[in-house]
Amino acid sequence: MTLSERDQQHIWHPYTQMQTSAPAIPIVKGAGAYLFDEQGKRYLDAVSSWWVTLHGHAHPYIAQKVAAQLLALEQVIFAGFTHTPAIELAETLLEILPANQQKVFYTDNGSTAVEVALKMCLQFWNNKGSSRQKVLAFTNGYHGDTFGAMAVSGRSVWTRPFEQLLFDVVFIDPPTKENLPQLKSLVSGMATEIACFIYEPLVQGSGGMLMHSAEGLNELMRHCRKERVLMIQDEVFTGFGRTGKNFGCDHLTEVPDLMCFSKGLTGGTMPLGITTCINEIYEGFLSEDQHKALYHGHSFTANPLACTAALASLELLRSQETQDHIRRICKKHLEFSIKVESHPQVKEVRQTGTILAIEWKSNAETSYFNAFRDQLYPFFLEHGILLRPLGNVIYILPPYCMSNEDLEYIYSVIWLALSQTEKR
Repeated sequence: MTLSERDQQHIWHPYTQMQTSAPAIPIVKGAGAYLFDEQGKRYLDAVSSWWVTLHGHAHPYIAQKVAAQLLALEQVIFAGFTHTPAIELAETLLEILPANQQKVFYTDNGSTAVEVALKMCLQFWNNKGSSRQKVLAFTNGYHGDTFGAMAVSGRSVWTRPFEQLLFDVVFIDPPTKENLPQLKSLVSGMATEIACFIYEPLVQGSGGMLMHSAEGLNELMRHCRKERVLMIQDEVFTGFGRTGKNFGCDHLTEVPDLMCFSKGLTGGTMPLGITTCINEIYEGFLSEDQHKALYHGHSFTANPLACTAALASLELLRSQETQDHIRRICKKHLEFSIKVESHPQVKEVRQTGTILAIEWKSNAETSYFNAFRDQLYPFFLEHGILLRPLGNVIYILPPYCMSNEDLEYIYSVIWLALSQTEKR
C-alpha cells in the first residue's frame, strides 16, 4: 500500500473537501526551496509551505540548535517555571520590535496568539471596571480559525456554520484618503464601547493578498490612540521579512499596543505563537485579587525546542546574507510585476516586499472559491511548483534562499498559465 493510500484510510486534511480532492502528495524530504515526493519528483515550494518556511527546508543550523536543546531540556511546565530559550527569545524579539512592546506571552500558533491578544484587551478593560466590549476589525481580514479569531475575521462561507456563535464585531474597510474621515467619525462615535482594533498591517493575506497603504493606516492608528482604543497588530503573516522589512510595523510611524506572531517565527520548524504587549496592559492585570490574573495557557507554552528554533531563525533573519536575499527577491518580484501587469489576462498585480500577488481576470467574483483555483493548482504541480491560488489570485511567497533561476522559472510558468488561460 502506498503512502497516499495509507493517508486516505485515516487522515482528514485541512481546507480540503475530502470527497472530491485529489489524493495528498506524500513528501519524504525537504532541502532548501525544494520538496521531494516518494517518486523523487521535485517541487519548488513557492508558498513557503503555508508561509512558514523562511530559510528553506531542513535548515542545518536550526536543526543543529534544536538537536542540542533536545538533549538538554525538551519540555517543562511554564507556570511557575522558566528556562533559558524562552528568556533569550523574549529578549531577542523585543530588541527588534517597537520600543513600547515590553512583555511576551507564549502560545502555540497564530490563532491562539490572536485569542490571547483579544482576551488581554477585553479583560484589561474589565479589570478597570469599564464596559468596553466591542472589537473593531477590517472587512476581508483573517486572524485564524479558533472562535475568537474567527469572530474578528471577515464573515464568509468558512464562518457561516458558526455565525450565531461568534461575538459581534464592527467591521470597517481598510483606510483610504476617501474613507478616512468616515472611519475616524465612526471610531470617535463608538470609542467608549470599543475595547480594541485588530488588523493585518499593509497586507490582508488570506483575504486575497489585499494591500493598503502605510500612510492611511498610520492616520487611523493615530486616531485610535487619541480615542484610547487599544490596537492589536496581527503580524502572524507579515512578520519576519515578508514585507521587505523585518515587520509590518517597520513601515509605520505609529506603534500598536499588542502584536501577534507565529508562522515564520521558528523558520517553519515547529509550532510557536507569541503575543507581545505594552506595560500598561500587563500592569492592568496586577492585583491582590487573583481573579484579575490572565487565566490562559497551553500544555506546550514556551516549549524549549520551539523557542530554540525561533532563536536560530531570528539569528539567520538578522544576518546580512538573509537581508540581501530579501532585497534580491523584492527586486525580482518588482521586475516581473512590471512585465506581467500588461498581460491581457491580468486584472491587477499587487506587491509588498517578498509578497507578489497576481489577480486573474474572471467572469466570476474574485474569491477563494473561484473555479480558476481548480485549474491552476494542478497546472503548477505538473510543472513542479507548489502554488496554492486563493481562487483567481496567484501569489508567490518564496523561502529567502530561493535562487534567481528558480524565481525566473516560476515567473515563466505563470506566464505560460496566463497564455493558456487566454486561449480557453
